[in-house]
Amino acid sequence: MLEKKTIEHEKAVLIGIINREQNENKVTEYLDELEFLTYTAGGEVLKRFVQRMDVTNPKTLIGSGKMEEVETFVRDNEIGSVIFDDELTPAQQRNIEKILRCKIVDRTSLILDIFAQRAQTSYARTQVELAQYEYLLPRLTGLWTHLERQRGGIGMRGPGETEIETDRRIVRDRISLLKKKLLKIDRQMETQRGNRGALVRVALVGYTNVGKSTLMNVISKSEVFAENKLFATLDTTVRKVVIGNLPFLLSDTVGFIRKLPTQLVESFKSTLDEVREADLLLHVVDISHPQFEEHIESVNKILGEIDSADKNTIMVFNKIDKYEHAEIDDDDLTTERTGRHFTIADWKQTWMQRVGDKALFISALNKENLDEFRKRVYDEVRDIHVTRFPYNNFLYPENLDEY
Repeated sequence: MLEKKTIEHEKAVLIGIINREQNENKVTEYLDELEFLTYTAGGEVLKRFVQRMDVTNPKTLIGSGKMEEVETFVRDNEIGSVIFDDELTPAQQRNIEKILRCKIVDRTSLILDIFAQRAQTSYARTQVELAQYEYLLPRLTGLWTHLERQRGGIGMRGPGETEIETDRRIVRDRISLLKKKLLKIDRQMETQRGNRGALVRVALVGYTNVGKSTLMNVISKSEVFAENKLFATLDTTVRKVVIGNLPFLLSDTVGFIRKLPTQLVESFKSTLDEVREADLLLHVVDISHPQFEEHIESVNKILGEIDSADKNTIMVFNKIDKYEHAEIDDDDLTTERTGRHFTIADWKQTWMQRVGDKALFISALNKENLDEFRKRVYDEVRDIHVTRFPYNNFLYPENLDEY
């Protein structure tokens, strides 16, 4: 008889900081996302610690009083990981590890860990490994504490320094090797893209967990892995799609996130070539998320970093089936009406009105408004195709209903 296997989640606590750049509401939202990241990585959050400070402690990021509070909770509850929302310097990470005596993880290393779990192909694994080594290199000193190299003095010179320098050299050599391997794979992928001919290329982009893979499955009738977790998709998937009788290539790319580690942006730039070389972008947005406008800004920022901000783009507002707005009573004169009180009809009258017919509202899961979506994508792809092949104009009529 097979035994039931129970998955034990690692106990974790989260730490965030309120300052001039991020108020209490913003920190709460960031920690919500960090908790989802922790859950995706296999952790269970027992408590959150938040400290208000304009100037962070250069040694431990948070103040000594808050650190004592965290230390007591970690000791009493056998916490395995303490996760900081902000990126820690190598020195801060070492100092905090000495005090708390458990794993210290920042947002960057947490995202890198999830990417390592999710990477399936050799190409994705190589990119993640490169990002991990580049993150690890300045932090190697913390891995050799058994040599007590930090104390210095008589009898403490020599072997420790030699060993850490040897280790750094090994990591640098590995980084160099991975970069050469990626260049080779890049050339192979470039050849693959070239072999696809002159078909119009459409790329799905957006924040992580907004439903890109679900939409990909619905449009292309394929079975791309989709899950309600962050970064369910790492490997770019390309499928040939036909709407009416018009063929084009649709690619599903890795999701973006706020504070995306620079190492990942660099190492995944070759994967993002699918976005850079696309003729049309479908920017998928989870309209049911309270901060979807900030998600749009984050995605646009990263698109700017890969020189894709000016591409022809359709905004696809997904998950309209999950959208709920807060109600205000007619006799309530104190509550200020904000975006969370807007219905979808109200949102359409805001800045979305300027987007015009480049804004679509759908539910990929429940297949709502997909006919309108197909028609809009068909029109855009047709315009690009007819411009590229004017003699094919008669093959693709303007009215999709003819098919």
